[in-house]
Order: sequence, then C-alpha cells, then structure tokens
Amino acid sequence: MIVEMGLDSMGRMEGKVALVTGAGSGIGEAIARAFAAEGARVMVSDIRDEAGRQVADSLAAGAQYRHLDVREEAEWAAAMGAILEAYGRVDVVVNNAGITGLEGARVASDPENTALEDWRAVFATNVDGTFLGCKYAIQAMRGQGAGSGSGSIVNISSRSGLVGIPGAAAYAASKAAIRNHTKTVALYCAEQGLKIRCNSIHPAAILTPMWEPMLGEGAGREERMQAVVAGIPVRRFGRPDEVAAIAVLLASDEVTYMTGTEVNLDGGLLAGAAAVPKRA
Repeated sequence: MIVEMGLDSMGRMEGKVALVTGAGSGIGEAIARAFAAEGARVMVSDIRDEAGRQVADSLAAGAQYRHLDVREEAEWAAAMGAILEAYGRVDVVVNNAGITGLEGARVASDPENTALEDWRAVFATNVDGTFLGCKYAIQAMRGQGAGSGSGSIVNISSRSGLVGIPGAAAYAASKAAIRNHTKTVALYCAEQGLKIRCNSIHPAAILTPMWEPMLGEGAGREERMQAVVAGIPVRRFGRPDEVAAIAVLLASDEVTYMTGTEVNLDGGLLAGAAAVPKRA
C-alpha cells in the first residue's frame, strides 16, 4: 500500500528529542525551528546565551536552551546528561556549530600565511566539536536502545569540504574532515549493529550572518553579493530554511536506509558550468 503525504504534512519528528548546536542564529536556528514545527522537542545550544535563549523561548513548549561550547568535552558530557534528564532520551544530534576563521578582524587565511593558532581555532570548533558531538550522541543513543525508530546524527559540512578554497584554508580542510568523519561514524555504528545513522549536509552560499564579514556594508555590498551569485548556476544565495528541510528529512524515520551519505545543497555549483557552448 502506498501512502501519499502532502508537502505541508506536519509531525514528521513527533516524539523525537533533538539537540542542535550553534542554534542561536543562521542555519542552526532554522534547523531548530523546523524540528520544533515537525513535533520534536528541541534543546537549543550555543555559546551566545542571549541569542540562544531567544530562539528557545520562541519555539513550542518543550524546547530548552543550553550553553554549550562544543570545543569542551566536559560541556558535552554535561549537556548530554541534561538532555537525558530533561527528556529521557535523545534521538537526533545536529553538529552545526562552526566558524570560518574570517570572523572579526581580518586575518590571513590562505595556505601560506595562516597563523597556526588561527588554524587550530577553526579545527577546535569545527572538527573537535563535531567529533565530540558524534561521540556523545553514539553513547547516549546506544544506551537508550533502538526504540521505535532510529538515532540520527547530522553533521553540517560545506561545499568547501569538497573543493579547495585558497582564501579559507583552515575552513575548507576542517569541513573536509567533517565529511570524512561522518562516513567513519556511519560505518562504525553499522559495524556495532546500532540503529544510528550519520549523514552530512554540504551547503554552499547560504545567506547567514557568517557571510557578513565577506559581504560588508555600504554601497559595495550589493555588488559583492552579485559577484558571488554570478558563479552559482541558479544565480542566488541559498536560504537557511532550505538546509533545514534536508536536516528534517535526515532526522526523520523516512530515510532509515541512508547513512554515510553527503547531501549537497549548492545551487548547482558542483554540477558543472551552467553556460552552454555556442555553435561555431
């Protein structure tokens, strides 16, 4: 029997408990909102407490905020303990928190001039944070048993993890590491006989606060935005809610055969050139 579901159907995550890191703004916020709209109880986490609390307070009943510095293992242990105490289980962990290395003061981010401390700072958040998120998600989901569905870990990588980025060397390398670790986690969980899936999402040019240092303000902002989208086949920036839609799919029980997979959301960037050669 085939059951057809409308695109506006709700409750795809009914009864699930999710932890989303870096959920105070941008893609993380959009994912937290989408999860809550689909019936999940969401623990919003961030290091920016005011922003994170505002997001949690605006969600449906059952949402909570938790300060979580993803670089610190003790904070991961405490956060996972808190979510298990509050909800009794965790079904979905989204490792979204990340930095580009271009935040704040402009620093060299190319392979020749990047300072080692700046390289390590990017890896501490992006790679260490994802590693710890996966580690504690596996331990929590293993301990609670399979339940009626399956556990899902969703790692936010980037198109930059699939191609080289000369001006953001640490960021690109860190996102490539996330891509690879996702596959390792997926294989490990399958090897262990755990009903825990791990997949990665690879967004490109999603218009979030992370782009602000590069776009700047003033008269030149629009010109810089157009310069970015000129290289994208669909000629626009992506939206955080479009990333969130993929996260909902991966977190739901609709794709329990999907693990170790990378989902690209890039407006066609990796498909090739949009231009068609003209006849001579």
